[in-house]
Amino acid sequence: MFERFTSSARDVVVIAHTEARELCAGHIGTEHLLLGLLATGGTAAGVLGDLGVRGPDIRARIARLPRSGAPADPDPEALAAVGIDLDAIRRHVEASFGAGALDAPARARPRRRPWDRAGRGRRRRGHIPFSPRAQKVLELSLREALALGDRHIGTEHVLLGLVREGAGLGAATLVAAGVDLNAVRAAVLAARRRTA
Repeated sequence: MFERFTSSARDVVVIAHTEARELCAGHIGTEHLLLGLLATGGTAAGVLGDLGVRGPDIRARIARLPRSGAPADPDPEALAAVGIDLDAIRRHVEASFGAGALDAPARARPRRRPWDRAGRGRRRRGHIPFSPRAQKVLELSLREALALGDRHIGTEHVLLGLVREGAGLGAATLVAAGVDLNAVRAAVLAARRRTA
């Protein structure tokens, strides 16, 4: 499936990984995919921007969420089953930005964040697994693309997957920011019609 991702959709996954690391999360969740969508640009960011969603506000909301550590049941095989290969993502990023581009500098000390508690302020290194809900969002992005007759998976499909999953922290953060998930879906479909 990863080969179907546009470069912008791949960037969403890479940025989600980076955000999870920066926010000291034990997994890549739907909230990190949302941050990736906002940071990458493209159709999804345009739709969210038109609905009044701003990256700094959403990031601040997510940073205030309690950290729960690793997901209860991480399943790397499930990610591979839907075609997501973090090693391939790492190779793609390193080809563009150089070896070790996703690694924290060896001498850098982790910054303490306001939400850090009792030693949990250390940034994660290496592989961070996707939460089951984030895996579901990526699977649903493929289903959305197929349902719309698209051969690629773009940022709009990832956003549609996030909205369709609807129960993760990404969707909950949008709702808490006053965004109606049905309005997001309608706006994505309207944006597609305008560009078609």
